[in-house]
Amino acid sequence: MKSYHSSTVTNNGSRKKILVIPGDGIGQEVTSWGKKVLEVIATNYKHTFTFDEGIMGHVAIEATGNPLPDETLEKARKSDAILFGAIGHAKYDNDPTLKVRPEQGLLKIRKELGLYANLRPIKLFDDLLQASSIKPEILQGADILFFRELTGDVYFGEKKRSEDRTSASDLMIYHKYEVERIARMAYEAARTRKKRLCSVDKANVLEASRLWREVVQEIAKEYPDVETEHMFIDNAAMQLIKDPKRFDVVVTGNLFGDILTDEASQIAGSMGMLASASVGDAIGFYEPIHGSAHDIAGKGLANPLASILSAALLLDISFGLKDESQRVIKAVDATLRQGYRTMDIATKHTANEFILGTDAMGAKVLDNLN
Repeated sequence: MKSYHSSTVTNNGSRKKILVIPGDGIGQEVTSWGKKVLEVIATNYKHTFTFDEGIMGHVAIEATGNPLPDETLEKARKSDAILFGAIGHAKYDNDPTLKVRPEQGLLKIRKELGLYANLRPIKLFDDLLQASSIKPEILQGADILFFRELTGDVYFGEKKRSEDRTSASDLMIYHKYEVERIARMAYEAARTRKKRLCSVDKANVLEASRLWREVVQEIAKEYPDVETEHMFIDNAAMQLIKDPKRFDVVVTGNLFGDILTDEASQIAGSMGMLASASVGDAIGFYEPIHGSAHDIAGKGLANPLASILSAALLLDISFGLKDESQRVIKAVDATLRQGYRTMDIATKHTANEFILGTDAMGAKVLDNLN
């Protein structure tokens, strides 16, 4: 999986193993709809997808004391792709002293599987133009593909707390090879799009960012057909809201990418609409970006579309099934055109909107998929 559109199979009846990790909170509610979509695709296109399930996050800590049990990791290694929900619980948000935390499981599986690149496509469905807080005339036509480096930066650097607990540090560290591999992946994707790439850093202040910029400048020489722009993170955050159409492919580090892509959810109208793929050279890991959202967990309010769109990414990137992937996206588009909404994307700008819960929304997508 060395490039964004790596194709591993053909449409002649694929046989693939998919591990489903629902995780915590609304992850357990929405992931079932991503799985159901994959089952329908398998039936309609005569593929054979076999499913297994694993635990991770808070539910895994409660069951085993480990946020990523060995059994789940072993299942992941034997799978062709992973469909993930979310991890997290208010218990950990309210007590930063806890040593074992759900996020440790997510960081570990990324490291163990070599998932160094997080891909987040930010594309607005036309019928959700009014769902964003940004003016429609600024949004319309925005189509951005983010590449966030996933296994370096402050999330994985050395962490320290002073003995008296009054100071702390997190080491922001990058190695040249880490920047090279994600930069090449981003440039390859840019070649298939508008041939524009923006690299985001903080090279005016941070030494790690100066290395990042130097390496991207070197890699850029291999892609003379792609226009390269370098932008500081603070300016990029502003421009993303001011003029999102100026961006095509964006590549950045782990911390900056985490923040920018959550900000970019406003372009799509809601976090509940954004899918992501974490990839490396083998197994792909697919998840919505919205988190566990325990405030609405169990209430049937969660938007299943990000999980469904994550399943579409899985079909495209890991399995090379582009027609099937587009079929899923078209089913989501048709559902939105019919006026169906979950609460997070309801606009109240039209009398033709029908507010649905998680299961009813997922069922409508299946109706349009068949």
